[in-house]
Amino acid sequence: MRLTDLSENKNGQRSGSQETKKWEEKGYLLPGYNRNEIKNNTERKPEWIHFGAGNIFRAFPAASLQKLLNSGLYHKGIIVAESFDHEIIEKAYRPYDGMSLSVVLKADGTIEKTVVGSVTEALIADEKERKDYSRVVEIFENPSLQVVSFTITEKGYHIVNADGQLLKTVQDGFEAGPDAVQGHLMGRIAAFCYKRFLAGQTPLTLVSMDNCSHNGDKLKEGVLAFVNEWTERGLVKKDFLQYMQNPDKISFPWSMIDKITPRPDENVEKMLKNDGFENTDLIITDKNTYTAPFVNSEETGYLVVEDTFPNGRPPLEKAGIYFTNRKTVDCAEQMKVCTCLNPLHTALAVFGCLLGYTKIHEEMKDKDLSTLIRKMCYEEGMPVVVDPGIIDPKDFAEAVLTLRLPNLFMPDTPQRIATDTSQKLPIRFGETIKCYLSRPDLNISDLTLIPLVLAGWCRYLVGIDDQGNHFEQSPDPMLESLVPHFKGVAPGGDFDTHKILNDILSNEQIFAVNLYEAGLGEKIEKMFAEMMRGTGAVRSAIRSRI
Repeated sequence: MRLTDLSENKNGQRSGSQETKKWEEKGYLLPGYNRNEIKNNTERKPEWIHFGAGNIFRAFPAASLQKLLNSGLYHKGIIVAESFDHEIIEKAYRPYDGMSLSVVLKADGTIEKTVVGSVTEALIADEKERKDYSRVVEIFENPSLQVVSFTITEKGYHIVNADGQLLKTVQDGFEAGPDAVQGHLMGRIAAFCYKRFLAGQTPLTLVSMDNCSHNGDKLKEGVLAFVNEWTERGLVKKDFLQYMQNPDKISFPWSMIDKITPRPDENVEKMLKNDGFENTDLIITDKNTYTAPFVNSEETGYLVVEDTFPNGRPPLEKAGIYFTNRKTVDCAEQMKVCTCLNPLHTALAVFGCLLGYTKIHEEMKDKDLSTLIRKMCYEEGMPVVVDPGIIDPKDFAEAVLTLRLPNLFMPDTPQRIATDTSQKLPIRFGETIKCYLSRPDLNISDLTLIPLVLAGWCRYLVGIDDQGNHFEQSPDPMLESLVPHFKGVAPGGDFDTHKILNDILSNEQIFAVNLYEAGLGEKIEKMFAEMMRGTGAVRSAIRSRI
């Protein structure tokens, strides 16, 4: 059983052949449409292109479109483009004609296996790949294009470094102009939009689906930085800026996405091999991306999008995606990112690494950790949540705590979630702290578990776990500047806590507030010192506060 066997099917759909019957007998859901027809429709009049070919794309946007295609209510696919890690396209898409296997690991122990065929083209969005790049330009020039979406991680939108200085790729792009821009994706997107402007100024929606607050604004800021600079330098027509700033022409809606999609798991790989499915090879690219011809994810998934699409959009609400107003998106985002999921994930990531765990679901069996995140969610986070109306916050949180995080079939790791923690803290905890400071009905001194997690992160930066073993911290753009603060510091040793932590806890870039000015700095210092007393001190600090 190979994906290529299906892509070679004469008409690209289920035909009752012995080959397709074999798949169906083993519980695989196959595309219920004529895939060749969908590909031809999309090639002529594309409506949706997506940047970021990683696992979340295949597990959510592409899988959602698959449902819509199966329903017969829509007849075009999605084109995926990758600008960062070209090997994903070369190794995980092209050998399989863009098809992939989605493995949904349900909390009740059942598994859903779906062959996803909604991706009709896979392109490398790099000028060095001229044929692919020209095709991307052609897609942007086509007035049929409605949606350009992104899952490129929050870092993909940044145009400055940790010191606030323009990245070299951005500066080079400013100088090169739209005809020669390379390097930063935001510059390439601005250049593609300029091609569309020159081709007739047809409207378009650029929608970030990345897991970061107000993601549409981050995308808009990055793209318009290039547009503004090129305008000032006279490298584009003056009315291009007006086109890009006109919401009736170009929109940058906010969205909230929520679906846990860990790297391909070896247990899933074994299960698929037992079925006779052959395309299970794990792919690790030179840029350290983990992927495969299959993607495993949890059953639960939410995508809430601000409904501003001046050139129209696919009817994805019929596939379970919410379309609503900006205020509702913001409330849903804040509910998830600041209280009901992301802070719980970060707490489990930090303490999981310190306590020797390698699976999130194993941490949920730890009474200390499960109690910590439950109390942090309900007692310290929930008071600041605004109900978005479309999703009940308590129902959302309870599903996270009782179904999603304990899911034995979800191979997610604290080490993966600990990646880029310094970039996540301002939203996951800083916004809640700011609410406690601004609202007269809340008292900052009531916060205990949130400061404990922040102290735990500082303890994590030491790089020594609760048993005294050294471990490698997950990638983070600020590690290089943060870790030196802890040089020579070890549990049980003598050190000046304030001297070590002062520059970190006062850094508003990391926490969105100066934690000393917020009244939490000294409390966090004491918690950190307590966790540094020796073996078992981290566990003891947690247990004493729950």
